[in-house]
Amino acid sequence: MFHVHRFLSGSRLMANCVLSKSYAAQVRPVIKRTALEQDRIRNAVRDAGHGGMLVSDEQLEYSLRSALEKRSPDQPVWVFGYGSLMWNPLMRFAERRVAKVRGYHRGFYLWSKINRGSPDKPGLVLALDRGGSCGGIAYRLHDEHLLEEFKLLWRREMLAPAYLARWVDARMESGAVKALTFVADRATSDYTGRLSDEDIIRVAVGAHGHYGSCADYLLRTAKSLEQHGIYDQRMRRLARLLMARHHQSA
Repeated sequence: MFHVHRFLSGSRLMANCVLSKSYAAQVRPVIKRTALEQDRIRNAVRDAGHGGMLVSDEQLEYSLRSALEKRSPDQPVWVFGYGSLMWNPLMRFAERRVAKVRGYHRGFYLWSKINRGSPDKPGLVLALDRGGSCGGIAYRLHDEHLLEEFKLLWRREMLAPAYLARWVDARMESGAVKALTFVADRATSDYTGRLSDEDIIRVAVGAHGHYGSCADYLLRTAKSLEQHGIYDQRMRRLARLLMARHHQSA
C-alpha cells in the first residue's frame, strides 16, 4: 500500500507555487482538447518546416495499434499519468484514482523541442525511467470511447520519437490494475540522462513550446502532486528553486 503525505505545514509549497501576475503573463495557455481533435500541433510543426521532428502518421498508428493489442481484452483500460496528465488530462474518463507504479521513477529525462520548448531553445519534459517508484493518477477510460481517446492521447504524447508506451501495474488502495503509461526511450537523442537541479532550472526558465512554458509545466505538476497527497521530494525542491530564481530576477 502506498502512503500519502502532507507536505509542509500550512501548504507552504502551494503558496510558493502560486504564480505572480508578472510571471503568469509570460505563461502560454495550456493545450486544449480541440487542438488535439483538429491535430493543430502537428500541423503547426509541419507548417513551421520542422515536420522531420515528428513521428510519422504511419508510425503513430502502428504504435497505437500495438499498444491496444497488448491490453487485456476482458479488463477495463486505465491510463497512468505522472506529469501534465494529472492536472490537464483532456481525456473523457469514468474514474480517476491516486496510484503508484513500481520499477519506474519520474524525472526530467527528455528534451522538448515542440511541446515545452523549441528547436532553438529546447525545454524539458518529464518521463518515467528505470528504478524506484512513481506516484500519479490513474484514469479508467470508457470502453465505448477507448479508440478515440487513445488517438488523442497519442497525438499529445507521441509527437516526437521520445516515449515508449508500456503497460504497467498501477497500485491503488483498492488493488492493482494494468495501466498504460509512457516511459523514456533511452535510445532517442532526446534522452538527457540525469541532469542536476541547477541544469533543470536553467533550461526551464524561458523555454516555451506549443503546450506552454517549461516553467509552468514544472510548477503545475509540483502543485498537482501536493494537491493529491503524492510525495515527490525532488519535484517539490525544483518548484522551490524555480520560484526562488523568479523572485531573484523580478
